[in-house]
Amino acid sequence: MTTGPNRILDDFARLMTDAAGAAQGLRDEVETALRAQAERVLNNMDVVQREEFEAVREMAARARDENDALSARIDALEKRVAELEGGAKPKATRKKSTGAGKAS
Repeated sequence: MTTGPNRILDDFARLMTDAAGAAQGLRDEVETALRAQAERVLNNMDVVQREEFEAVREMAARARDENDALSARIDALEKRVAELEGGAKPKATRKKSTGAGKAS
């Protein structure tokens, strides 16, 4: 009779361990299902992924920098041409881009 209560406690402990494992498995399964559903919803909404947004933003910044450099080069060339023509000013001066969307 001394093994009776110990065996009941052992069985109960084993049952609790199995229940905890089953609960963890269920939690993982629900988490996976929710993540998949959220991904489907975001894909249907045409939401841009962060990596794509960062890549396009970097490309725009490089293009803006290149545009500014080319603009400065054109201004210098126009100034040089004006100097070579005997000090005559160019007829039209270009307006520099304001860099729409660019932080000042």
